[in-house]
Amino acid sequence: MPLAAYDLTGRSAFVTGAAGGIGRATAVLLAEAGAAVHCADLDEKGLRETLELITAAGGEAHLHPLDVTDRNRVRAAVAAAGDLDVLAAVAGIMHSSTVLETADEDLDRVLAVNFKGVLYACQEVARTLVARGAPGSLITMASGAVDSAGPGLLCYSAAKAAVVQLTKTLATELGPHGIRVNAVAPGWIRTPMTARHDSEQQHRAEATMARVAPLGRVGEPDEVAHTVLHLASDASSFMTGQILRPNGGVAMPW
Repeated sequence: MPLAAYDLTGRSAFVTGAAGGIGRATAVLLAEAGAAVHCADLDEKGLRETLELITAAGGEAHLHPLDVTDRNRVRAAVAAAGDLDVLAAVAGIMHSSTVLETADEDLDRVLAVNFKGVLYACQEVARTLVARGAPGSLITMASGAVDSAGPGLLCYSAAKAAVVQLTKTLATELGPHGIRVNAVAPGWIRTPMTARHDSEQQHRAEATMARVAPLGRVGEPDEVAHTVLHLASDASSFMTGQILRPNGGVAMPW
């Protein structure tokens, strides 16, 4: 595939979770590929830092301070962004508790951000694309947690599994409109979110990756962002309803 297939010049992308981690890496890379990037996140300080990274490199970025769990604010932000071509719904949170210790508020909070936030963004961007009769690419953020079970991951895994089903269902519904919908399911990635786990958990995760992942290490945000770029670009023009797994080879589902 010619490198021109990755050129997003003239296109506009909306990225949630853009204040740091995978979301920031995605926003910066899409801007480097030529897209005008609309960066959304609750963390306004982090958003400004992302904006500075993009503009310092000669890219175009716009900021949208946003709580993705608020449907009305998502609708307003998407409307303010104007004609969009790409959505990368990256915003997410982690929570750890055993099934027996999981409280309603834990489940509700994780589902609100990790599933409803993705649903709202997909709905609003898809509606604008359908109304314009324009093709587009929606990219959701799943997780390697959908391929394996682990203690303490009920809320997170359930929400990410719901994202996978949302992705596949949307792909069937939006395909006739020329809109592609795919998910990225990263393995353990070194981000501010994973760094918030205590040192014992981080050490255990890195030791596990070194032992069971064929590549023998954890991943970096840029490595996930390049997967998002592939799905956003014409290089993946015949791909929809797929789950791409930048995970070091730790899971190889049939």
